Amino acid sequence: MTTDLPTPAAPLRIGTRGSPLALAQARETRARLMAAWDLPEEAFEIVVIKTTGDDRSLIDADVALKELGGKGLFTKEIEEDMISASIDIAVHSMKDMPTVQPEGLMLDCYLPREDVRDAFVSINHDGLHALPEGAVVGSSSLRRRAQLFARRPDLNVVEFRGNVQTRMKKLGDGVADATFLAMAGLRRLGMEDVVKSAIEVEDMLPAVAQGAIGIERRVSDTRAADMLAAIHNVETGQRLAAERSFLKGLDGSCQTPIAALAELDGGTLRLRGEILRPDGSEVLTDDRTAPIEDGAALGADMARDLRARAGVGFFDWH
Repeated sequence: MTTDLPTPAAPLRIGTRGSPLALAQARETRARLMAAWDLPEEAFEIVVIKTTGDDRSLIDADVALKELGGKGLFTKEIEEDMISASIDIAVHSMKDMPTVQPEGLMLDCYLPREDVRDAFVSINHDGLHALPEGAVVGSSSLRRRAQLFARRPDLNVVEFRGNVQTRMKKLGDGVADATFLAMAGLRRLGMEDVVKSAIEVEDMLPAVAQGAIGIERRVSDTRAADMLAAIHNVETGQRLAAERSFLKGLDGSCQTPIAALAELDGGTLRLRGEILRPDGSEVLTDDRTAPIEDGAALGADMARDLRARAGVGFFDWH
């Protein structure tokens, strides 16, 4: 039993990005820790850290993430503060997280997973199939862009970055006719009203770990380990073990159009995976089941086999 609990005089410092969604996720983490350990809100301090990916000029210019360095854009500065002990734990959207953590850091706490689906967002159109030929769709996700090219090659897909508020303004300004966001983020922000339709996973397989929140800590921090164990959601951890193993086996990053979803049914885990060329010209999929405890091995096997099926040249756009 942990006895060295945080207090208002010596609070647990929770590192996070400063976007509305990141702050909502940090507050959810704080609320769960407060409830689990019967602590007041003042026993926690939310520390906002600006990351490279939050650079306002790059967001406004719709610079593609793959041109800036990929997933680490949203984690590097936060993890540096963790290593230096400027913060105690860090809250992340798991779909932003690289599959390998820096030495001395680890991820072993996940909150209950939200809706994994993508949301279709538009002012004038009700869904993807309702878009007229040649419509402009904005997305910064290489996965969504490749999936769009594969399903609707007639669309004009443009780079589109920013949080929900920024993207809604861009839609209002006519920069694009539609965009996509994660249902999970909109639910956590209480902004489901902007969703015209949720896209079923059979139509658009989500990003690896979409809808999941992870809390990172120092390996050596036993107090944080004990506290986080009390709020860890086992099912989310089991699903992400398979999905992130699949991603790791493909050397996945923001430069790689990859989708995957693990689901549980009793003692069985089902994993669906998909890799695409960025232009949507080729899509390779797989769908397998295994005992839950073999989820990580299943993900690695699926990644290896899809790589073999893709053959030489499929990943040349790295």
